[in-house]
Amino acid sequence: MFVKSFAIALSLVLAGTGIASAQTKKQTQAAAAAAPAAPSRIQQFDAWGAYSYQSAGGKVCYVLSVPTTKTPPTGIDHGDNFFIVSQRPGQNISYEPQAMMGYPLKDNSKVNVMIDNKTFVMFTKEKAAWVENAAQEPALVAALKSGHSLKVSATSKKGTATSYTYSLKGVTAALKQIENCK
Repeated sequence: MFVKSFAIALSLVLAGTGIASAQTKKQTQAAAAAAPAAPSRIQQFDAWGAYSYQSAGGKVCYVLSVPTTKTPPTGIDHGDNFFIVSQRPGQNISYEPQAMMGYPLKDNSKVNVMIDNKTFVMFTKEKAAWVENAAQEPALVAALKSGHSLKVSATSKKGTATSYTYSLKGVTAALKQIENCK
């Protein structure tokens, strides 16, 4: 099951990297056309895995986890959902949190990430979400490291409210593993 989740996560991360990169004002055609190499797992730390791959823009490292629980509605295919924090030094991106859903998100909706008693708001595009205020990214990563629980709440394109709980066990060690991504 983990291998299947990893394969799906890989395709989502690669797609998400393309979406995030599309948000930057300048991107060379060569970088857009080049396909990144398949990622390799660096190490698994409890609920979080550390991975890396080589892309046209340089090395990409990330940590990833899957939800431990999915809340209503039951009987609905939630798809595969992930919470990711990536490093892309070649693009000057450090510790970028991202929620990846297994379904399209409602246009112009927000995803709420709650770590203990702190809430971070993410903007959405297709099946992914990023921190709305980039200045909040370091605070979210710090909260991941010191927190006890992570909950992601989203609304599907069909208007269905969903919620996912993730374990934070191993996130600090996983983030430490990708600290020197170059």
